[in-house]
Amino acid sequence: MPAPDSLRPHTETLANGLRVTLRHDPALKRSAAVLRVAAGSHDAPLAWPGLAHLLEHLFFLGTERFPVGENLMAYVHRHGGQLNARTSERTTDFFFELPPATFADGLERLGDMLAQPRLDEADQLREREVLHAEFIAWSQDTAAQRQLALHDGVSATHPLRGFHAGNRDSLAVAQAEFQTALHDFYRSFYRSGQMTLSLAGPQSIDALKALAEQFDSHIPAGEAVARPAPPKLMASSQTSYQLAREGCLDLLFACEDLPVASPQALDFLCTSLNSSKPGGLLDTLRQRNLADSLKANALYEFAGQALLHIEIKHDNVQAAAQIQPLLHDWLGFFAAQDDWAPLRQEFTALLLRRQETGSALQLARWDCEGRDGPLLANDLVRLREILKQLHPADQVTQQWQLPAPNPFLHTPSQAPRAGLIRGQTSAHRGLRTFAQDRSRGRRERSPMQFSRALPDNGREGAVYLRWQLTTQAPLDFQARLDRHLQDVREDAGQAGVDVSFESCANQWLLKLVGLQTPIPLVLEHVLTKLAQPLPMALAAHEPPPIPIRHLLKALPNHCRRNRQSPALPLPDSDQSVWTTARWDGLSIGLSAATQGALGPALARVPGIAGEEISLATESRGQRIWNTLKTHGEEPAVLLFCPTPTPALADEAAWRWLAQLCQTPFYQRLRVELQLGYAVFSGLKQIDGQTGMLFGVQSPNLSATQLSAHIEQFLAGLPALIQQLDDSSLARQRQALAAQLQSTALPFAQAAELLWQGRLTGRPSDYLEQLSDAIVSLDRAQLKAAAQCLIDAQGGWCCLSNGACPGEGWQSAQ
Repeated sequence: MPAPDSLRPHTETLANGLRVTLRHDPALKRSAAVLRVAAGSHDAPLAWPGLAHLLEHLFFLGTERFPVGENLMAYVHRHGGQLNARTSERTTDFFFELPPATFADGLERLGDMLAQPRLDEADQLREREVLHAEFIAWSQDTAAQRQLALHDGVSATHPLRGFHAGNRDSLAVAQAEFQTALHDFYRSFYRSGQMTLSLAGPQSIDALKALAEQFDSHIPAGEAVARPAPPKLMASSQTSYQLAREGCLDLLFACEDLPVASPQALDFLCTSLNSSKPGGLLDTLRQRNLADSLKANALYEFAGQALLHIEIKHDNVQAAAQIQPLLHDWLGFFAAQDDWAPLRQEFTALLLRRQETGSALQLARWDCEGRDGPLLANDLVRLREILKQLHPADQVTQQWQLPAPNPFLHTPSQAPRAGLIRGQTSAHRGLRTFAQDRSRGRRERSPMQFSRALPDNGREGAVYLRWQLTTQAPLDFQARLDRHLQDVREDAGQAGVDVSFESCANQWLLKLVGLQTPIPLVLEHVLTKLAQPLPMALAAHEPPPIPIRHLLKALPNHCRRNRQSPALPLPDSDQSVWTTARWDGLSIGLSAATQGALGPALARVPGIAGEEISLATESRGQRIWNTLKTHGEEPAVLLFCPTPTPALADEAAWRWLAQLCQTPFYQRLRVELQLGYAVFSGLKQIDGQTGMLFGVQSPNLSATQLSAHIEQFLAGLPALIQQLDDSSLARQRQALAAQLQSTALPFAQAAELLWQGRLTGRPSDYLEQLSDAIVSLDRAQLKAAAQCLIDAQGGWCCLSNGACPGEGWQSAQ
């Protein structure tokens, strides 16, 4: 088993009292920061529910030093990064990821916004309206309400039963008592002793520490606040309860007075519970037709308390009575293990693989949460106590088995050197290998294209397989396929390979992206599954998404360039869906050795090989309004605006426009007009078609009004461009070009761009050409592109849950 220290980052407490974790990984292309404040919604005064959430929002409004347009949000967007924040029960997290060259400036902005926040009453009133819009959407969201209902069995005196989201009624901004409470909360908790800063990136530990020390010097100093322990989770002597809903059984277990340890103790138990391997709990429930899936996770952990949630989905009305005894019997079997040595070794291997393949932001978050190491002695003590309070069976009656090792997790994590096979050295580099010969033959005959756009000696790789169906897949085909591939997908994810199967009209796309060495074996398992009959579809019990998310999922089907294709016949069987289809593909970043290992799997790809699947062109210049019924009453609008032509120059201009629009669009519609909490814009590619995407969901305005606001914003683009000075434009243009360099892009993003480029017919040096095209743009070309966008020269595709406005729009058939 690997040494525990090999998993842990460098940790220390700085002079000002800030606790930091620092992780150096030279393979990372981004740097990330996560700041955790030990204060959350349960720490706010009872009189003002939502106060902690409101304060989190206020931090992002800009400061005197970094106003809107230069604050952290605008800066991260401009440099192609990502950021967010989250107020939980007992913590508040702020996190962002940026290219290393811009990371120090991002960290400086994070420190400034926390040390010098805008707490003016006018700002509070505006942000309160945003929270109120979130509250309305949350109140209508079935998934959110189901999550809230999981706490129904908890004691009424415990803060888990309280209201903490905040709305117009609970946040009395105009009252002096509220202002005192808000400022006191900020002064008490937003100080160094209450904070943990986690940094991860390719920089050295010394460089990361220097950045952390600079951040620490600007944060108000102060000791950690001792927070009172909450009341008992359960009001009675009972320690568990269950909730039954259609197609699902929720089991909740409350634990008290647990020994101090890391979250790994409960994570380890949940990982074992969630296993679908033969001989486990889920496998037994499936064999007895009592459940289809099981998911265990910790809903809450604080001050020695834990609330464990086990969600079991089923279609058997008698299942609940039979599930509980089997669960306790399995717990008895699990508790009887001496020290779980085989499972601990597998768990440590999983953590190692996760750290090898995690992004900078993922690594920083895991470090901040303490989920960065294997089980230690105190974790095992805590685990024993948790199991005791779950009341495992004294006498085990079933023949249970520990989960078998993950078949994908124990492949080498490092790709073989390019051009060499096992037993060769660099002295043999001039000799062709068998793998290279097979790879060369496949390139000549196979519809799989082996891209050389990215280096083939890295850890990561990608395989894209696309089928063009000649038969009509049944309506429930996607759900049945997802169920059939669930176990393979979970094992692959643990091994560092993300597996997704997307359908859009009559095209299906399989993507395997991640650590390259397991990819051939993962593909073999997926293709084996495709050759098998699919299981029956289950009744749909998943809560519907909020309107804007529903629209986002459905958008590709409404923007397909070949959506006018004729109706297809039904297949003879599940397998004939694939065997009669035409397929092609793209592999990226794979070494010669991995390509050689991929050969047997590619020989088993079902369907008819085709060098390229053509896509019909779409008529341009039309403004098409698509109406889609969604669950929920709030109006939502998505507007997708493709480029006028597929030319690289148009894509470059559209990308620059998208970057320029992101912050002003958010500022105008969300902050100034307060249309709703779901406001966003950005660049999107669908089947190689590049376009700008604008989205809004609002509790107050109709879809027609929302689309009018989007159009009004677009109409102001020429003036917005004119207001920017030459140096600002040059900085933004250079920042965008730098983001698209293959050496700077995280692998998964680069692979997706290359796949989209292939669909458009871009050359192998597409990324370099795109970066150069952006650098060559000037103000006049940008303004001309903005006018093309306004005039809908590439066509507009609007998807909304509201009716077509009529004037200026053509309703889709």
